Amino acid sequence: MAATTPGQDYPLFPLSNVLFPGGQLQLRIFEPRYIDLVRECARTGRPFGVCMILDGHEAGQPAVPAAVGTLATITDFHTSEDGLLGIVAEGGLRFRVTRTRIRSDGQVRGDIATWRAEEITPLPPEFGLLATILERLVDQMQPPWRHDVITRSDDASWVGFRLSELLPLDPNECQHMLELDDPLERLAELRDILPRFQRP
Repeated sequence: MAATTPGQDYPLFPLSNVLFPGGQLQLRIFEPRYIDLVRECARTGRPFGVCMILDGHEAGQPAVPAAVGTLATITDFHTSEDGLLGIVAEGGLRFRVTRTRIRSDGQVRGDIATWRAEEITPLPPEFGLLATILERLVDQMQPPWRHDVITRSDDASWVGFRLSELLPLDPNECQHMLELDDPLERLAELRDILPRFQRP
């Protein structure tokens, strides 16, 4: 387990999907509790925590978040065509929630322990196919970080997180990939899953 650093009272944003370190998140904000969250983060410069929903929904009653999530730093704001606030956020360090509470407006807050970033690990030759598959997926899907493939396709951690993002995994599988703390183990599991997506 990576060493942790404690942090207190972070706003948490439960979502139906997983944000990985280095990934990009685009959200349309309409509920007052989340507008307050965005204002707070814009004012303080602090990130907010993104956790996959274990029980409940993104809107309405407070959802039950997974214990492991990813810090998200807002990088851009915009107003969408329907007049709603839109934000772009980038995934940073992973964390484990140590305690949660719910404000009167339904916003979930949490004390967290952040994990150290995974060290850059050269991609072993036996996982070279995964880097090739990632390049093909990037060509097809054109993710925001597509230009980084040239310089980062030899980083086992980066390749594993990006594949976890682009492959059609179910949310629980994505959460599992997020929680693994060995980049080579993550790649091995992704390699074992690949046959599911091959055309007959």
